[in-house]
Amino acid sequence: MRRTELLRYARELGWSDPPSLPVITGVRLDEQATPATLEQLSEVANSCDRCDLAKRRKKVVFGEGSPGARVMFIGEGPGAEEDRTGRPFVGQAGRLLDGMIFALGFDRSQVYIANVVKCRPPGNRDPQPEEMAACARFLDRQIELVQPVVIVALGRIAARRLTGADKPLAALRGRWTAYKGIPLIATYHPAYLLRNSSDKPKVWQDLKKVAEKLGE
Repeated sequence: MRRTELLRYARELGWSDPPSLPVITGVRLDEQATPATLEQLSEVANSCDRCDLAKRRKKVVFGEGSPGARVMFIGEGPGAEEDRTGRPFVGQAGRLLDGMIFALGFDRSQVYIANVVKCRPPGNRDPQPEEMAACARFLDRQIELVQPVVIVALGRIAARRLTGADKPLAALRGRWTAYKGIPLIATYHPAYLLRNSSDKPKVWQDLKKVAEKLGE
């Protein structure tokens, strides 16, 4: 990654000291040949080695769903099962997300699901700034290609990445903002809800706001 690109990504993500980030090499997403489809973008992502996450991954977890989805869900990064299967949000957290999607009147094939980073961070730790910067263009291009009506950020990492606000999720969820002109709302991550079921009613309130927005 060119240093100028990395600095731009860092500014977009709200980091106050971007020059401290390392320069990442091995860029394969040529500005002169921007992938025109999600399939083409996925092919580029599958060969990405921009950051150290590529060294440990089993599979790139690019994303899945309808290329014309009205709702796009964005989480933080793959876990162990996602790394094994190459699919986002599988296992218990995935089943809970399926329920959230169903509550909006859709099934999984009718929405689009992606993550801030496409490779699993070791031990399911939070993605690091340079890892999110390395994946920034992939996620941004996914959003550009899908052009959803609403983006739902799942969890603190995705909410901070998309809002640029360094605040607790409790201060970000349930409030409408926008990402590149697309209405954005943050809510709790399904994995968090598995540990904190008492917050499920709050997610339902957030989803009702999404439904209302879709009906406008």
